[in-house]
Amino acid sequence: MEVPRHWRLRKQRYGLVGEACPHCESKLFPPRDVCPECGKDAREPYQFSGRGEVYSFTTVYEPPTGFEEYAPYTVALVKLEEGPMVTAQLTDVNSKDVKIGMPVEMVTRKIRTDGDERGMIIYGYKFRPVLQKS
Repeated sequence: MEVPRHWRLRKQRYGLVGEACPHCESKLFPPRDVCPECGKDAREPYQFSGRGEVYSFTTVYEPPTGFEEYAPYTVALVKLEEGPMVTAQLTDVNSKDVKIGMPVEMVTRKIRTDGDERGMIIYGYKFRPVLQKS
């Protein structure tokens, strides 16, 4: 990954920052310049709560280049409380325990290392099961 791209995407990766449409109030992630719902400008930053639920999921056994050390791992479609769906890796959970509808929350974790062991460490959002309060 190029360093400029890394810095350009840091708000999305570390804080789940998208956009809100001031015209129709749709919440957008990832950010877009034009709202897909109403077709008007949607450039107002919006901080998502990071909470949602598993909409669908799968376990990856044959990962793409750069992710071999993490296989097998679970990837889910997460429906955020605010509406948008995001694709993300699940963490802190055994793949056998993942269920559709399971409440999850965003956490920042290591995604991968770019290049060899001296490459840039790329962090980003993943989701984990919501910790139950006792």
